Amino acid sequence: MNINIPLFRIGFLPVGIVDILDMLLVSYIIYKLYLIVHRTRAVQMFIGLIIIFIVSFLAQALQMQEMTWIFRNLHTVWMLAFVILFQPELRRVLTLMGQSRLIRYFTKEQTNAVVEEIVNGTIELSQRGYGGLIVLVRDTGIKPIIETGIRVQSMVSSSLIVSIFNPRSPLHDGAIIIQNDIIEAAKCILPLSKNPILEHRWGTRHRAAIGLSEESDALIIVVSEETSTISLVENGEMVRGIDYDDLLGTINEVLRRGPRKPVGR
Repeated sequence: MNINIPLFRIGFLPVGIVDILDMLLVSYIIYKLYLIVHRTRAVQMFIGLIIIFIVSFLAQALQMQEMTWIFRNLHTVWMLAFVILFQPELRRVLTLMGQSRLIRYFTKEQTNAVVEEIVNGTIELSQRGYGGLIVLVRDTGIKPIIETGIRVQSMVSSSLIVSIFNPRSPLHDGAIIIQNDIIEAAKCILPLSKNPILEHRWGTRHRAAIGLSEESDALIIVVSEETSTISLVENGEMVRGIDYDDLLGTINEVLRRGPRKPVGR
């Protein structure tokens, strides 16, 4: 049964619902790929490959036999070159696909492992007396904030979190951004809260955490350098004195079920 019922014709080509859906999906995929490679060195390589494909298409359309023969015999080489040149980007695409909400619903153990690394790193920061500012990105994108820091793009581990916030580390000032279970960047500058009351009550880390939570749905963890107290900030509200169980339970709950106020004493 043919479900691709023609809606209209372009010249001699009938265009149906499936064709429109096909074009929309391809456009969406190209747009997502552009967002991933945007402002990276892969952009130039991506443009170069597009030019090669355009030349190959023109060679076939103009019936240039020699050029068509060359490109036809190099198809395997192009695919291999594509995988080699875009290996980091392809790995990132696969990671983003694996960390989608639907996939994470069936792979809760992996998500739990990442959350445990975050919690273990936070607890160790508190025990060592290191200050820390950890941003867990959710639905609201904070690309401008990420661009203020230094790109890390590493898997989440408690040891890496502690190393970054070591007072002797050049990355310890500012916040780290965790998105899709990856540490995207470190030393990021967060917007300070404009609430004048907070200026006299909290330090820069806490005011920055509240400021970002007022502008996004991110969940922010703050470790005080002076008191070693762990705080959770969400929706402009902060709960202090969070222990291991509260921290682990709240992060899991918020990241899986949507916004809610952190649980604390």
